[in-house]
Amino acid sequence: MTSNSHGLLQALSSFHSILIVSVLIRVGLIWYSEWHDARSVVKYTDIDYRVFTDAARFVLQPGPGNYAQGPLGKWLSVGDPYTRQTYRYTPLLAVLLTPNHWLHRSFGKYLFAGCDILAGTLMYQLLVSIILPGVASRTRTSKTSEDEPRPVDIKRQAALLSAIHLLNPLVFSISTRGSSESVLSLFVLLTLYCALKGKWTWAAILLGLSTHWKIYPFIYGVACLGVIGSERGVGKGWKGYTASLVNARTVRFGVVSAVTFGLLGVAMYAIWGYPFLYESYIYHVHRRDHRHNFSPYFYLIYLTYPFEGIPQETLPLWRQILRSPLISFLPQMILSLGAGLLFGRRKKDLTFAWFVQTFTFVIFNKVCTSQYFLWYTLFLPLLIPQLSIPPRWAVAYVAVWFGTQALWLAEAYKLEFLGESVFLGLWVRGLVYMAGHSWVLAGVMQGYNG
Repeated sequence: MTSNSHGLLQALSSFHSILIVSVLIRVGLIWYSEWHDARSVVKYTDIDYRVFTDAARFVLQPGPGNYAQGPLGKWLSVGDPYTRQTYRYTPLLAVLLTPNHWLHRSFGKYLFAGCDILAGTLMYQLLVSIILPGVASRTRTSKTSEDEPRPVDIKRQAALLSAIHLLNPLVFSISTRGSSESVLSLFVLLTLYCALKGKWTWAAILLGLSTHWKIYPFIYGVACLGVIGSERGVGKGWKGYTASLVNARTVRFGVVSAVTFGLLGVAMYAIWGYPFLYESYIYHVHRRDHRHNFSPYFYLIYLTYPFEGIPQETLPLWRQILRSPLISFLPQMILSLGAGLLFGRRKKDLTFAWFVQTFTFVIFNKVCTSQYFLWYTLFLPLLIPQLSIPPRWAVAYVAVWFGTQALWLAEAYKLEFLGESVFLGLWVRGLVYMAGHSWVLAGVMQGYNG
């Protein structure tokens, strides 16, 4: 290897260099989005970003028909973000993006991109301080001290792994288009960081905040309870297992997390009232999303979607059950929470447990779009050092993961853009997507070295 190529390799594996490149990519894409949107009918900016921006404007400009409906709403003289139809997020997001109107219209994009960068930096710190040293200590058997990985090698490996997030086109395209997923990703990683550091009070607070922001992170609490209870040993039999899950330390964690979630909810309700409660939480429980998405549930919901003039009670019982949006939660919750109970027993397994929980949650969710995949791929840079998968199988898993999505998207294009009636074919491909991604998850689980 020449000195020039060696220097290039060192530069590419330097976290500082990766960080600079990732910042430049995101800033460049945000600048490009402003140029592109001003000249093209098909916008680079995600429609959700316009929803966020409109909601922020409503917060800033209270008036007739646009006052926060909580007890403190009019007293504080703030507007209602839910005046903007299809805004179904915490009011904190709208408040966070108010600078879109008094500072710069792309402020939110810079904020989301910044959260991406912070998440990548946090991954690097976790890899350097906890995960890679832990993997090295577990694999060290007959090695001498001379064979132990040097700090510089750990930093180089951590930089390359964090680049999987920082230089991931799916990640930086979603944040620069104006999706808020990166904010939640940062909250989740901060929760994991505190948990792996043993700072359980802060982990509980951040878990409550994450769940307030979007409800699904509550599943991580089960794995956390298992780890906390197992830190002081697990007794024999089911009594010992139960005692490890229910004791003073686990109860304290649960109470702190629930109180954080509750206080945030009470504060939001006091200002914005029932619209906050309905749009942020209740809507998602009974939501019937019959629009096509990766989930095979969409076709069932489409076929059983309620029609005007047909009372629910006149339908057969089996159709009433199938039409219930709650039916899809059963396999999803059993698998996600069960994975947390099964794998959340040791602190070193927490990343793996959260990955499996999130993967199963997404696969069996009744709505699934591409950005949902970020929920579990977030953990991959931290999990890869703990995986032992032969290269040919790794290639096969990646090919199936991408291939099943491409197969579905090819059929969805016919429906969305060509107007062809391909619902049945799209549903079959949704089943292929579910089977393929389940197979990939099984392969990752089999390759885990805990």
